[in-house]
Amino acid sequence: MNAETDAKTVTHGEGMGEAGVTVKEGIINTIISIQHVQVEIVNLVRNTVSSALLATGSIAGASITVTRDVFKGAIAATEEIGVGLATTSKNVAKGIIMGVSDVGGDIVTAAGHTFNCAVRETSAVGGNVAQVARAASDGVLEATREVGGNLEEVAKALVTGAIESAGAIGKTAVQTAREMMVDVVEGVKEVVGTVLPQPGKAAPAGAEEKAAVAPVIAGKPVRKAGKGAAAPAKKRGPAKGKV
Repeated sequence: MNAETDAKTVTHGEGMGEAGVTVKEGIINTIISIQHVQVEIVNLVRNTVSSALLATGSIAGASITVTRDVFKGAIAATEEIGVGLATTSKNVAKGIIMGVSDVGGDIVTAAGHTFNCAVRETSAVGGNVAQVARAASDGVLEATREVGGNLEEVAKALVTGAIESAGAIGKTAVQTAREMMVDVVEGVKEVVGTVLPQPGKAAPAGAEEKAAVAPVIAGKPVRKAGKGAAAPAKKRGPAKGKV
């Protein structure tokens, strides 16, 4: 075999050798497999949640219990096989919202329940609460988009859930609570920003209510004029001469 034949045998594409091709194909196949697994987890949770809610006959009343049980099962599975809880939490949260939507449930309420359960169950086993909280909120928002839900209301529910959860775990883990708040708010900031009035444009009807989480996103309190607030100084016209 001459040098030219050897080069054709070893080299593929633009300067990529046999080892490079092997790694490239292996990574592609692995990523595809991971994506398939994630889809399967979403579908499993979605079907489980919708079936469980229909079986109870009370969708609103059973949603909290079902959500909690689903997250307990997910955490137990990740501990047993040693996979990342954050990645799993995103898919589980997405499946829960889609399952609730399938049976006509309130996904805004379900979003808050899902987030709180994710944080509470993760904290109970000593997991990374901040990572799981962000992953769960991402999964909830992704599912909301896919089912055509109200993104703004769901985003507000997530921020409210983050505030409540931070207050609950903040007594023993202040830093964790702070990180969780930052991560979750960062995740929903883009969604919430779409309902805020833009400079130079009139605010649409209901904008004040939808912008309720704006102070949380900005990290600054909103001060309104009221008692004790200094009134703006009135402009005085030129002094009139005496007659």
